Amino acid sequence: MGQREGSGTGLRQAEAVIVERYPQLLRLAYLVLPPDLDRHTRLLRAHRAVQHSLRAAGRRARQGGDPLAAVRAEVVRHAAGRLRGPLPPWVWGLRMWPSAEGLDEAARGLAGLTPFARAAYVLCRFDALGEDAAAQLLEQAGAGDPAGEVRAARAAAAGPGAAGAAPGAAEAAGSATVADPGPAGGPGDGTGPRADGGAGLAAGAGPSTGAGLSGGAEPRPGSETILHPAAVHTRPTDLLLRRTRVRAAWGLAAVLLLAAGLTRATAAGPDPGLPAPYAGAPAARAALDPARLVRVPAGAWSDTGRVDFTAWPARGPRTGDRALLTRALGTWAAPTPDTAVSVAPGVSAEPPGHPPQLLFAGDPAPGTLVVVLLDADRIVRYTERGGRRSLDIARTDDANVTTAASVTLTRDTGTARRLLAPWIATAGVRDLTAPAGTARPLPIGPDGTVTTELPRGSADERAGGAAAPGAGGEGCGPRPVLELVSSPRIVEKHAFLLADLGGLLPVHLTYTPPADGADAPPARQPREATGPAALTRWAQEACTLGEVDGRAVRAVNLWDFAVTELPESTGRAVWSCARATHWDGRGDVRIRLRPPAGASLAVAHAESTAACGRFGQHLLAATLWRAPSGHGYQLAAGSREVAEITATGSLHTRTTGRTLTVPAPPASAPPAALTATLHSGAVITALDARGGGRD
Repeated sequence: MGQREGSGTGLRQAEAVIVERYPQLLRLAYLVLPPDLDRHTRLLRAHRAVQHSLRAAGRRARQGGDPLAAVRAEVVRHAAGRLRGPLPPWVWGLRMWPSAEGLDEAARGLAGLTPFARAAYVLCRFDALGEDAAAQLLEQAGAGDPAGEVRAARAAAAGPGAAGAAPGAAEAAGSATVADPGPAGGPGDGTGPRADGGAGLAAGAGPSTGAGLSGGAEPRPGSETILHPAAVHTRPTDLLLRRTRVRAAWGLAAVLLLAAGLTRATAAGPDPGLPAPYAGAPAARAALDPARLVRVPAGAWSDTGRVDFTAWPARGPRTGDRALLTRALGTWAAPTPDTAVSVAPGVSAEPPGHPPQLLFAGDPAPGTLVVVLLDADRIVRYTERGGRRSLDIARTDDANVTTAASVTLTRDTGTARRLLAPWIATAGVRDLTAPAGTARPLPIGPDGTVTTELPRGSADERAGGAAAPGAGGEGCGPRPVLELVSSPRIVEKHAFLLADLGGLLPVHLTYTPPADGADAPPARQPREATGPAALTRWAQEACTLGEVDGRAVRAVNLWDFAVTELPESTGRAVWSCARATHWDGRGDVRIRLRPPAGASLAVAHAESTAACGRFGQHLLAATLWRAPSGHGYQLAAGSREVAEITATGSLHTRTTGRTLTVPAPPASAPPAALTATLHSGAVITALDARGGGRD
């Protein structure tokens, strides 16, 4: 308790000295500081030296020292040493300098002295200390040679000629003194003219004489407060420059705040579940963070004008399994070498640039974990099975009620597990090769999944090893397809077929019937292949689906564009165009001729064409056909706008109407060239592998 009281007493004594003699202490620090500083900076540092002397001076006073001497010693030590900043006080928007002009003149006169010699000069000249007392105070302030510093100050006081003299020379100068023109018996205060032309100090008396630099006289009352830097002049700084600096400061503050935010975002370190290339990038971390996955409410599909994958809710028993979702996202971002990656044609495998949408996370089969994600126009399926991982990526451009109705989760021996869209009311499976049969209902699980059979040999077909299919379902076995019915909240009485062709998404099957007769209706659009006529025709062409790449195709439309009477009373044959439309809009077409009996004939095949589609409705096809009698015939048929067909080359004939039947040229003759004239007068060529079918 007593120690605390002694400590407080020393500090209070030092504080009282600083408050009472602040102008004189400020003058001491101002003149001790380096003279090359500008007046504003020098003044602020003088204030700092005085104010920061409190604690050390308090310790000296507590130990029994003179409080005034302790404060002066600490002021000298701070001013003569290196001030570490920035320290208070601070001043913004103002420039300050002392009102007493004589201070700067005195500072210039002391520029050649050391800081401690300048302190001795001020202590003896302005504060009226004897040389012995000044040397003792300098020793407390840390001077290495206090007596030498006092002698140097005395030499400076002797005038310009003696300022640079050695301390010994100053001592030999004798005892003559030159006093300032103040009142008799007192030293000058530095405000009037000085007889010595320099600092105006008495010089020549050595320390042993006891006279000191001040000549041993006492100061005039109040004179020690006349020349000090406590009174100041002030002016504003450059106002325009200040405005520019304020703006720059705000900009710098904004940059620092942004940098601090980014530092905080990455301070926690990379997520061990994320791959190394993306673990440290803030944007990638956000896109691959399971907590940021987009999750659509369960009933959103019934209250939106966009019925596609974006309306799917997150389903499955593992939508909250953060570890599984982290592995799925990490594998998508950086698949390991042992990860099987399957990417549909024209799809990017790059990781998402923003958090994807979660569609499913669960275990649809024993020992199998599946996560399905949607990223804009891509759908991704992540699978873990038997310690191995796989990644399947497919396109979803312009998906709709039908093409966004199902996703394949797993395929096992003979069966597949599928996730249905939330707007599917009922589901069934039917054999596409048996048009007279009915669809067998499928139970839809609570998570929206169903189990269906796979077509026989489908694995070989997906691997590209299927043999050329026959016609009429012969040789390819049953072809199970999904028959789904949409909820009446989306569209009433809407049923459609989806076929598993080996891709992540099933393929939508449609049918366009022929338009015959003079009173034929306008061009018909594809319709759902669920009616009797559509099922009959698809049963005849079911095995041709094995030629379709299910990874890239979203829909196949079977268009019966013409019916022709075969020669020799053989019967009627149907000309059809099966167009497989890719997700990117391209189309592959196959023209076939279906006679009343026997296998259908492949007529033409073209890739990446608009034929048989919305923007390629004018079509001409031709083929050679051999009758049961053995005679060959040149057959041709066109779509509903064809008015005339012309054959040139090895054949020279012209016929009105949409069909042409003439005896075939000799086998040794080159193929005939066929063209068709439309009702509009435009001419198209026959479709073949080189194109055709265009004006």
